[in-house]
Amino acid sequence: MSSSPTDVGLVRFASPRLSLKRLVPSTLLGRSVLIIVMPLILVQVVATWVFYDRHWDTVSRRLANSVAGEIAVVIDVLDRTETDLDRYRLFATMSSATEIDFRLRPGARLEGSEPEDETPIVVSMRELVGRPFTIGPGEDPKDVLISVQLDDGVLDAATPRKRLTTYTTNLVIIWMIGSSIIFFCVAILFMRNQIRALRRLAAAADAFGKGRSPPDFKLEGATEIRQAGAAFMAMRDRIQRQITQRTEMLAGVSHDLRTPLTRMKLALAFDEVPVEELRADVAEMERMVQGYLDFARGEGAEDQVETDIGLLLEEVAADARRDGASLLLTAPEDCVLSVRPHALKRCITNLVGNALRHGRHVWLSAVAMPDHVDVLVDDDGPGIPPEQREAVFRPFFRLDPSRNPATGGVGLGLTIARDVARGHGGDLLLETSPQGGLRARIHLPR
Repeated sequence: MSSSPTDVGLVRFASPRLSLKRLVPSTLLGRSVLIIVMPLILVQVVATWVFYDRHWDTVSRRLANSVAGEIAVVIDVLDRTETDLDRYRLFATMSSATEIDFRLRPGARLEGSEPEDETPIVVSMRELVGRPFTIGPGEDPKDVLISVQLDDGVLDAATPRKRLTTYTTNLVIIWMIGSSIIFFCVAILFMRNQIRALRRLAAAADAFGKGRSPPDFKLEGATEIRQAGAAFMAMRDRIQRQITQRTEMLAGVSHDLRTPLTRMKLALAFDEVPVEELRADVAEMERMVQGYLDFARGEGAEDQVETDIGLLLEEVAADARRDGASLLLTAPEDCVLSVRPHALKRCITNLVGNALRHGRHVWLSAVAMPDHVDVLVDDDGPGIPPEQREAVFRPFFRLDPSRNPATGGVGLGLTIARDVARGHGGDLLLETSPQGGLRARIHLPR
């Protein structure tokens, strides 16, 4: 298969990018270390070349000018001395004041040629002394021997190296690099702690994906990592709850459908089939199956839209009043919330239906707060004992032990309602109503 020149050009253009990606670490710890190291190295390089290089040059030139100036002074005074005693006193005085050991070799000539480099001491000797000179190692390794050709001999100046070179800049650079390494190691330790929390979160997610319980998982690390861990735990609880509900739903389907199927089999065993009874059993089975399908299907496919909660409550109240229900509505004004309107309406309708089934009057209202909205459904019925208020949210759980559909459905209404509320990021709670019965509170965060 042939490739066009354009394709080849694209491949060549992408090759450097691919090679650069190979150089970048693949782990989060490696990339975090790289993010810390690169600016640190750049700052040190810039500081070294821009500041310390100029500082080094300035200090070295001043030191060289000082030494060359002192040698020039000695040569100038030496030209005016007449006796050896005066020279001895001059050398002794200058040596004690400058730490430079001066010595005159009468009649000697310089050995070697003048340096051709442009080091600070060479430039200073040319500018301030103006005589032929050589620079070499002294008898003491700590000294530098500067020899100057005079008219009557050679002047040797054994200069300590510390007079020509400063070690403070090197010490500062070493301290800067050393401290950077120490801080870098400390940063790695802190980063490892943060990465460890991410690794534990990844291990917990992997274990949960394989059907195992996450071992000893707890929230730790930075705020963002804790938020990710909390979101994972909430997701895990929702998935486990859905799995449990689906399992209970299958058990409930087999249990609830067995009774009408048994009656239909017995009816078909007789010569005269009771058609009306069969129709009633079929209608009951359709009602059960529709409830199971509604529970299994959920409302996850509906998109969230900005919805006026007051208008939504008015629709629910109007539907209930058409059936002759006694319902008092208190709807908030200008309460707009991003929700799935059909799912939320179905949730409220289920709660209103339960309230009408057990009470004579129903109060439907909503309380709008800056960070949430609470929809309240109150009734004046017998209520639910506090110890059973969580149990009624389990699929197919009914307070009526007879499980007669005519007295309470199939036991999925509250389960579906809480799933809808939690699907909006909130919850459904059961409380004691001020009207004497039960209050269902739908908590919806903004």
